[in-house]
Amino acid sequence: MSARKTLKPGVVGAVLAFVGMSAVASVLVAAAVTPAIAVTGLTANSTLGIFDNLPDYLAIGDLAEKTSIYATASDGSEVLLASFFAQDRQEVSWDQVSPFVKDAAVATEDPRFYEHGGIDLLGTIRAALSNSAGGDVQGGSSITQQYVKNVLVQKAEEISDPVAKAAAFKAATETSIDRKLKEMKLAIGVEQDYSKQDILMGYLNIASFGGRVYGIESAAKHYYGVSAKDLTLAQSASLMATVNNPNNLRIDLPDNIAENQARRDYVLDRMLIEKKITQQQHDEAVAAPVTPNIVEASTGCQTAGGAAYFCDYVTWIIKNDPAFGTTADERWTAFQRGGWKIMTTLNPEVQAISVATIDANVPKVVDVGDIAATSVSVQVGTGRVLAMAQSKDYSNDPEIIATGGNFTSVNYNTDSTYGGSTGFQVGSTYKLFTLSEWLKAGHGLGESVAGATKTWKMSEFTNTCDGTGGPDWRPSNYAGGGQTATVQVALNNSWNTNFVTMASKLDLCNIRKDAEALLVHRADGNQLTSNPSAVLGTNEIAPMTMATAVAGLADSGLTCHPIAIDKITDRNGKDIPPPTADCVQALPANVANTVAFGMTKVPTVTAQWSPIGDGVPYIAKTGTSEYSEHNWMLGSTTAVSTAIWLGNVSGHTPVVQFVQAPYIMVQHMWRDIMRVTNTLYAGGEFAAPDPALVAGKSISVPEVKGLTLAQAKSLIESIGFTFEDGGEVDSELAKGTGVRTEPAAGTTSALGTTVKFFSSNQALVDGPPSTIGMTTAAARAALTGWAVSVNTVPAPSPTPCPSTPPSTGPGTPTPVPSTCPVANPNQGTVIAQDVIGGYAKPGATVTITVQG
Repeated sequence: MSARKTLKPGVVGAVLAFVGMSAVASVLVAAAVTPAIAVTGLTANSTLGIFDNLPDYLAIGDLAEKTSIYATASDGSEVLLASFFAQDRQEVSWDQVSPFVKDAAVATEDPRFYEHGGIDLLGTIRAALSNSAGGDVQGGSSITQQYVKNVLVQKAEEISDPVAKAAAFKAATETSIDRKLKEMKLAIGVEQDYSKQDILMGYLNIASFGGRVYGIESAAKHYYGVSAKDLTLAQSASLMATVNNPNNLRIDLPDNIAENQARRDYVLDRMLIEKKITQQQHDEAVAAPVTPNIVEASTGCQTAGGAAYFCDYVTWIIKNDPAFGTTADERWTAFQRGGWKIMTTLNPEVQAISVATIDANVPKVVDVGDIAATSVSVQVGTGRVLAMAQSKDYSNDPEIIATGGNFTSVNYNTDSTYGGSTGFQVGSTYKLFTLSEWLKAGHGLGESVAGATKTWKMSEFTNTCDGTGGPDWRPSNYAGGGQTATVQVALNNSWNTNFVTMASKLDLCNIRKDAEALLVHRADGNQLTSNPSAVLGTNEIAPMTMATAVAGLADSGLTCHPIAIDKITDRNGKDIPPPTADCVQALPANVANTVAFGMTKVPTVTAQWSPIGDGVPYIAKTGTSEYSEHNWMLGSTTAVSTAIWLGNVSGHTPVVQFVQAPYIMVQHMWRDIMRVTNTLYAGGEFAAPDPALVAGKSISVPEVKGLTLAQAKSLIESIGFTFEDGGEVDSELAKGTGVRTEPAAGTTSALGTTVKFFSSNQALVDGPPSTIGMTTAAARAALTGWAVSVNTVPAPSPTPCPSTPPSTGPGTPTPVPSTCPVANPNQGTVIAQDVIGGYAKPGATVTITVQG
């Protein structure tokens, strides 16, 4: 038998493959020896024209890095809420990596790294022969080539379109001579543009270490709990061993540890051969077991604790805003890979009290129904969302959500397009928009409106948006009411019937427009309804939207879109503009200020369980939907607006089955949150209301004397008063005709004031004649037909005579009367009569006074 060794078929194939590349072999050798002239040599050789069409420049972009979301504590420190990444990577510089790592990489992957110009041709041939012959598996690509391949793979990962992404990934990884040639030429270009140190660090920062762990720094932290600069020799070799086959050698999977250790020892052997370590270092490292210290990198909003729903809202802002990318996929890719630092508006102290308050009052699972609660606080004048809490645990993992009703990914505070629900009926809080339109129309808080329960026909309403139609409607009050009252009293008591009367005097379309001006919209994205029942809060709206509207009323009508991000910077510290509040003057200032003034009185009645007791002024409005399915408390200082919702997530369980007085619970929750909030954000006095809008329109009460009841009613109501029939009174006028009103004709009263109309019963006749000076007998005769009552008074004492004549001067005596004393000349005659003339009832008593 011949002593010559026979090449295995694989070896033959490998050699033939290189023979097939003989057309470029001379150039590759040149690249290995003299890289500066390699590319020039390619074009000088006509047999190598194929290289003319290959790219020689690799655009190396930023690597994917984690994006982190932060809040700012009151002391100015940054509080990490959550991090997000497609690849867990943190780029580091040369001095931030242990020398053992760098030496292990070069010794194992590319021993001639510092000698070649991007392509280690000898190493490639050696690897092909060794692998095909069944020896140790060796890589044939230089570190520069591996770096080029990883860059191209990363570029593919950044593509959001799945088809284009798959095509780019295939082009970067397929096994073909064409790809290898492209990779080689790009490697030559990289060597010309970058230093060896930069290339090696690029390789270490881009390499995959299994799962979503990329880059040496994240690998060191994940697998060993240390920074890359602190890795030991054994740890460095273990991590560089992982690069060879990341998912099969990752040591966070226990089954992989033995195989990782075997590859680690191979790395150590290579380091010894290449004289990177001593024999003693080698032996000590080989003797050390592979002992991982796994530290999972936090990812996703579930790591944000009580602020998870706020964190989720921030991610939806990124997903929805075209400023971050053309499509949602592009935006999310940029977010996960961009290495952004997002500083949010969240105040950790307000968030903490919000979470504690919700948790203290509402369990995560309510036995009687699918009931939950939320709170959201918005800064007045800026739109900054300070806190967001709800009575559920956050998770977006379907398997976790399925484990119990305490988990949900749905944010009840926000619109459906921002990870939220479809909203909840807001009840009487919607009356604020009827009030604003009432004031815009020139009416006032002091005007009175009817509140009697009645059946309304749709034709009694005006709606220039959608028209009116439908069956008759008979709204009622939750408690009390049913009478005419001023608008302020109706607001304080939240009487439905009075507000329906107000709406009947307005355009329902304009009420909707006022709500929209204050940035109110349905949570499901549909148009706000403007039918009469909408006046009482049937639209389903997110709590954050209502907090925003009340913040606008608290700030003289200046209303700001809610924002959750203060600042975004990319990995290089460059600012990325976040969404802005775009504040608008939603209502005339005098109107908004007067609405707010009215709301300051609500805590004396329906919001009487909300006072904080710290003296900070606030405005408030409560709301309860039909059957107590949803309960609300809206309130704001001049600094912060907070909305509390307690109600049904799904179903129609009356919340009174959960708590006897839900309207008290929501007010107590609002109070407890705002008590802390007020210590952080100082509120002050609200702007003064418009006196004319407080009083409302005033006009003179008309004269109704002589008018019929129908005529008087028509006149009184036509000018804006409320008519009331006061009944009949004694009068000489024709029966049924007007006698007087209360308030009296000619007095000025506010529109809507109830004017009582009094009509004549025609019970009076001409009054009795005068009998003064007559004798008693003559007086009785003159008063025939009248009941005469005689009142006799004694005659006054006669005027006495003087005892001594007074002197009028020296020697002149005063004359003395001839008759002394003087007698009373009226004795026996009528000297007074209580009723004379005018009108009186027939037979009425007339009292005469006779001198005795």
